[in-house]
Amino acid sequence: MTSPSKTVRDKAAAILFALVAAGGAQAAYPDKPIRLVVGFPPGQATDIIARAAARKLQEVLGQSVIVDNKAGAAGIIGSETVAKAPPDGYTLLVSSSGPLAINPSLYSKLSYSPVRDFEPVTLLAVVPLFLAVNPAFSAQTASDIVKLAKASPGKINYGSGGSGITSHLAMELLKHSQGIELTHVPYKGSPAAITDLIGGQVQLMFDTGPALLPHMRNGKLRILAVGSRNRNPAAPNVPTMAEAGLGNFEAPAWIGLVAPKGTPRDIVDTLNKALQAAWRDAPEVKEQMTLLGAEATSMTTAEFGRYIQSEMEKWALAVKLSGAKVD
Repeated sequence: MTSPSKTVRDKAAAILFALVAAGGAQAAYPDKPIRLVVGFPPGQATDIIARAAARKLQEVLGQSVIVDNKAGAAGIIGSETVAKAPPDGYTLLVSSSGPLAINPSLYSKLSYSPVRDFEPVTLLAVVPLFLAVNPAFSAQTASDIVKLAKASPGKINYGSGGSGITSHLAMELLKHSQGIELTHVPYKGSPAAITDLIGGQVQLMFDTGPALLPHMRNGKLRILAVGSRNRNPAAPNVPTMAEAGLGNFEAPAWIGLVAPKGTPRDIVDTLNKALQAAWRDAPEVKEQMTLLGAEATSMTTAEFGRYIQSEMEKWALAVKLSGAKVD
């Protein structure tokens, strides 16, 4: 006669065997299409870089990677979508410094946290800001702007695409680092600000290469410096801020890949390694980044996590200096 204890042991062993067998039978990641959510419209820099990353992930992982634009509310809608998604590696977020570093300080009530709700995967690209002036403005170099501003505090106007966006906050950091006063004129989007910069209603502004470089090439604007460590391949004759005498000023926009919090470590590492191997040095990626005035890059997951934290601190200072706040 079989004892009750032996029956229990046999059942437990059978359950354990079934669990192990089921685990061993699981398909390797990824075994279905991956969705990259982008919180901005098609055609913007984040979207363009997301689509380039999707192609590379698809090549390396052998699975379809689809870009899904969830635009609106300064990237918040897309961020919310991924923060609430299952942490299984099939819904990811390609986002920028705005939603992942600026929004936490800018919005008094934010429905997600870059640290609490996301697993960092890798930085994808750095998009430096260029300092442009109206051709009639007397400053010939970036350091001339500082001299003019100190001679006439608050008399020089600078434009931006809106209060609290990267181009506005970068100028606030520049003002702080140089001890100068400039008057901010916010617009509803960069195109309107650039139009008035060309027209002379404002004297200077920061913005990205795709927004400013065409106007430099046709003589409608002068670009005095780029806010990055190295000169930009899209405008190799433009000096860095350090070369222009303004110190190691760096305040680039950037774009990275994150996953929902709780995504298994092996999946996060798979995604990171896929992009480490195929992204940074791919000739077609470099060519596309140059057209955007951007630089393809990559980081380990730990490095990207630290980078996000340091960027949150930097932009928190900029938001505080600007007085910008969104309720």
